[in-house]
Amino acid sequence: MRHAATASEILDREFLIIRGKLLEVAAALDRIERGSVEPGKGSAAGDQRLEKIVETLGLLSRKGGKRAEELQMLFSLPYEPKWRKG
Repeated sequence: MRHAATASEILDREFLIIRGKLLEVAAALDRIERGSVEPGKGSAAGDQRLEKIVETLGLLSRKGGKRAEELQMLFSLPYEPKWRKG
């Protein structure tokens, strides 16, 4: 019977994957920032999508074990009971 992985074992397995994904996010944010200061380009300042991304970064730093659920809810639309009617 296989034992449940320890936090240390999970970190050993996931560290490089997480690091790579965080680097991708950082690079994308750098590109957005650079794009917003180039002459003739539209700024992303005040864009709700960017605001949600930034809010998510704060969410990720919290402890509590429900970060994935909270992140999903942040990017989801509120439930509309009449969505099929129209």
